[in-house]
Amino acid sequence: MWKEENNALHRTFEFKDFVSAFGFMSQIALLAETQGHHPELFNVYNKVEITLRTHDAGNTVTDKDRKLAKSIDKLLE
Repeated sequence: MWKEENNALHRTFEFKDFVSAFGFMSQIALLAETQGHHPELFNVYNKVEITLRTHDAGNTVTDKDRKLAKSIDKLLE
């Protein structure tokens, strides 16, 4: 689940291996580009940590972040 804290949405995803995690990040990159909203991504081996916040809205959570979070979740359905 996404957690909203410190003016951002956060979520960590865990995969079976590095290739699966990196593939997920690549999907997010393409998705984010279509929405014109780019997340902060952090990867170590099979884990992907995502932080969403709208920088041009004073680094707060906006509808753009919530929309991207839902779209990211749909990648795993």
